[in-house]
Amino acid sequence: MTKTLTRADLSNSVYKQIGLSLQECNALVDSVIEEICTSLEQGNAVKLSSFGTFSLRRKKQRMGRNPKTGVEVPITSRTVLSFNASNLLKAQVNAKLAGGKKKN
Repeated sequence: MTKTLTRADLSNSVYKQIGLSLQECNALVDSVIEEICTSLEQGNAVKLSSFGTFSLRRKKQRMGRNPKTGVEVPITSRTVLSFNASNLLKAQVNAKLAGGKKKN
């Protein structure tokens, strides 16, 4: 089973690497996340070098279908958040996953 990385895990990692108090590390992680959220709320993309880009995409209204009844229903237009991983991150993750698999 895989573990999910949480906000607390990020704070603990910063605490171990930088040596600030745990409370200061929590505030630092919260501040970074809040800055990302604020920028996205204003309609801006957020690009983190060597990690990826968070961006907003506008989806148009379209017709969908209820899979149970088959009745067509309109799906309203909306804005969605998307994340595109950088090539560096993709390569790093793929290399780690490929190295960790056993061959039969």
